[in-house]
Amino acid sequence: MFLKRFLFIALIISTLQNHAQISEQQLDSLIQNTLSTFEVPGISVGILKDSDIVYAKGHGIRSLTNKKSMNANTLVGVASNSKGFTCFALAMMVDEGKLQWDDKVRQHIPEFRLHDPWVTEEFTVRDLVTHRSGLGLGAGDLMFFPEGNNFTTEAIIANLKYLKPESSFRSEFEYNNNMFIVAGEVLERVSGLTWEAFIETKIMAPVGMTSSKASYNRITDKSNIIDAHTMADGEVIQIPHDWSETANPAGGIVSNVPDMLTWAQFLMNDAVTSDGKRLLSEAQMHELWQLQTPLRVRKGDWYDSNFRGYGLGWFLTDVKGGHKQVYHTGGLIGTVTQFTMIPDMNLAIVVLTNQMNGSAFNTITNTIKDSYLGYDNRNWLQYYGERNADYIKYNDSIKTRVYNQVKRAKTDLSLPQPSQIVGTYSDDWFGDVTIAYDGKTYSITCERSSNLYGELLPYNATTFVAKWDNRSYDADVFVNFSFDETGMATGATMKYIAPITDFSFDFHDLQLKKTN
Repeated sequence: MFLKRFLFIALIISTLQNHAQISEQQLDSLIQNTLSTFEVPGISVGILKDSDIVYAKGHGIRSLTNKKSMNANTLVGVASNSKGFTCFALAMMVDEGKLQWDDKVRQHIPEFRLHDPWVTEEFTVRDLVTHRSGLGLGAGDLMFFPEGNNFTTEAIIANLKYLKPESSFRSEFEYNNNMFIVAGEVLERVSGLTWEAFIETKIMAPVGMTSSKASYNRITDKSNIIDAHTMADGEVIQIPHDWSETANPAGGIVSNVPDMLTWAQFLMNDAVTSDGKRLLSEAQMHELWQLQTPLRVRKGDWYDSNFRGYGLGWFLTDVKGGHKQVYHTGGLIGTVTQFTMIPDMNLAIVVLTNQMNGSAFNTITNTIKDSYLGYDNRNWLQYYGERNADYIKYNDSIKTRVYNQVKRAKTDLSLPQPSQIVGTYSDDWFGDVTIAYDGKTYSITCERSSNLYGELLPYNATTFVAKWDNRSYDADVFVNFSFDETGMATGATMKYIAPITDFSFDFHDLQLKKTN
């Protein structure tokens, strides 16, 4: 059945090379097949071409619980697609003379500190939003991810100095959300408005994004909003919305297809609204889409790209024939989204989903994009379908191997005794992690992140596995203990057991020291 679906969609896609765009019927079929291939409950898709909305439709259901249909107006958390709004807001402050991109952050936030004193003094507002801080991928994300933590913006800023860099300043691209949280604080201090109020009143309202809000908690009418879903232990399940309000400048916005296409049209119209109001100078609009941090383009790139990198809140590349593409993706626990613009073609593509599988949005976006760029059939559904199946199988094999070892370890006489490892362990920026023993089983609790708790399972003489009670996290980790000469634990480090773990579960950045 799976192969028949691939052959059917291949037949559909093969007709596209003779058309300027994919037809509504072809796209309907593609999306329906994408839903089933990647087990996504619901997807909404929009296409804007030459200022006209040529497609805006939802498919599937918005929730496994209520079974209500997904439609174009269904609200979805767009996650990191919010970063473009944060940078647009900062650019507005540049226009007003309240800020410069190369202002030192400490001019606006004197208490801002990083691990290296020199980097602290040199760090600019531009550095905050270009992922070149020197910190590792997702460093410090556990301060806001998952939901249920008690870190404030002030606490996050205060803790940044404890995060050790993995590369030299401005030398590498490493995606970082916490710097956007700091950028949101800069915006608040120079504008006098909260990030949420600024985004809604200064950007969304004049642009005409009438259904969107700057955060999930600001949505008053949730009658047409998705529930989040994810694969947990081999089954797609519905899970609660998960996002900490502290991190709104990095990923808090909730929107839908019509509003995101309105946003796209506004941006591609050089920041001029439909009623002729310019919200940003031509110079600053140009600045947003200039390359700041380069990324490698692989040899044989799918889109014949010559460059790729990050601008101010946007990924940038060129696609077939030198067309500049401006794009971003976003991911929450249970939701992933993709937003793509090719300005010189006046083309925008929006894909919003309620299951955290990026292969689904890549399949749809690439197929649509190919139809406008004139590429021959490349059958993205089959490509991503096979790759996704292989990746899940690979990760499942790792988990099976690890938990088979956990079963064998029950008879291992070299395992530590409870008195050797129970107690409180503390990390400078994450706080306390408690390991307890009730006479039968070990447990692990992260004191400042209330949803991170679970069972601690023996693995070998020095290592345990933290199996989180919330299986939707898919983030089980090794806990590696260090011991002194008397055999008592002195500290611990963590490392995910399978690469499918979201990078924002940055347990590997913790340096836990036993305090009692």
